[in-house]
Amino acid sequence: MARVRWSEMNNSNRAASTTETPGRSIANIALPVSIEFVLILVLNFANQIVVATLGDTAVAAVGFANSINLIFNMTLSAIGASVAILVARAFGAKREDQLNNVVSVALLTGTIIAAVFALPLVMWPSEALNLTGATSTVVAAGATYLAISMATVPLNVLSATFSGVLRSANHARSPMVATIATVAVNVPLSIALVFGWGPLPALGVAGAAWAGLITALAKAGVLWWQTFSHFRVARWELPASLQVWKDVTVPLYVLAAPIGVQTLFWTTGNFLYNVVISQLGDDALAATNLLGALEGVFIVASLGLLSATTALVGRAVGAGEGALAEQWVRTIRRVGFWSGIAFGVLFALTALIVRPVFPTVTDTVVAYTIVGVLANAIFQPIKVQNAIHGGGILPSGGDVRGVMIVDFISPFLVGLPLALVLGVWLPYGFVGVVLARLVEEIAKYLLFRWRARRLNWIALAKTPTIEMSIIPDEDDPRNALGQA
Repeated sequence: MARVRWSEMNNSNRAASTTETPGRSIANIALPVSIEFVLILVLNFANQIVVATLGDTAVAAVGFANSINLIFNMTLSAIGASVAILVARAFGAKREDQLNNVVSVALLTGTIIAAVFALPLVMWPSEALNLTGATSTVVAAGATYLAISMATVPLNVLSATFSGVLRSANHARSPMVATIATVAVNVPLSIALVFGWGPLPALGVAGAAWAGLITALAKAGVLWWQTFSHFRVARWELPASLQVWKDVTVPLYVLAAPIGVQTLFWTTGNFLYNVVISQLGDDALAATNLLGALEGVFIVASLGLLSATTALVGRAVGAGEGALAEQWVRTIRRVGFWSGIAFGVLFALTALIVRPVFPTVTDTVVAYTIVGVLANAIFQPIKVQNAIHGGGILPSGGDVRGVMIVDFISPFLVGLPLALVLGVWLPYGFVGVVLARLVEEIAKYLLFRWRARRLNWIALAKTPTIEMSIIPDEDDPRNALGQA
């Protein structure tokens, strides 16, 4: 495919500043997003420290409940990912009315759908935990936490949608500002509600959930104000006719549905890993939760590159510049590799602070966590590449089906079966499950790279639809079956 000179970015159709280098263009989007994600994960890490003072069972209960909550939050936030892609294309093509309709429909329908799915778990949290195989101690400690945390799902879907809109419309710093404002409140509020302070009662584990709910409400409110009032990126404008509703809703959910299914595969796989690990005892489950909190801080430091991919590639596609889109993909992939190495080294160093940071957990939990940290630190470059491909490159290229295929095969046909064999049936326990997850990452990387090589950015830019545009492969037998 044809390459594009970076000096050609002076074209007036592009939203990026004409004086910006590629590195600056990526940094302007990726750094604020990464900082925002890091702040969110630092907040999660701080909450884990608070909860860890209540004991191993509390850590295990919160981790198990969060793995259920994550399924709904991440799957339904696919609406935000869909909006980000469509807004980037509308922004690049300067279609203001379409942008307004997409944003308004996504906010309205997304909130309703999220509320419908969250309500049963708000009403019957104990039953949900029992149904999913939680131990009696985890159910007792985590039921109230799960109910309250599920109430945040509609608010988080709103925030994901607003954040996607702002990033794709050249306001990548705005969600970061909203996050900073709310994180500053969450940590002291969580401490006050968990342990009690003044007139506030000591609520234990449930206090952390209440702090999260209050923070989610505040963040959604700030992002609403930024989008509609402060920056006026969009205005509330629902479609004027049934035909326009159809024209807006169909592409929004045709794109969101596969992204949602793909995310459902990923989050369900993550939850099923927790189910497997729970068979090894509360110590293993607690260590998994602490490992996730530690790793999250470093892996998300690179995830701003997903938003950079969505925004920069989406704008290029919307402006009909396929060669430019292809060049952005190569550049972001290269930046992601070095980012993964750098943050992998930093992540490995956290093995030195596990015991000082979590003084109340057992020695077994500490040992498991350190093993997980060192093993996963080595794989950070691969994990970052997988995130960029699955969350940015393939969806921006219309290959959401490919993402679904990869995120189904990797956990359900590779990782989880191997985890059962190594962790439960063979005497490798926690170490066996960690190894299985790393093998899954290798499988995912190989499959993502195969799908990415088939993308035809030139063809996609000529017809920027949500369908995949790929280079025909006569040797692939699935072409005869009409499968991607």
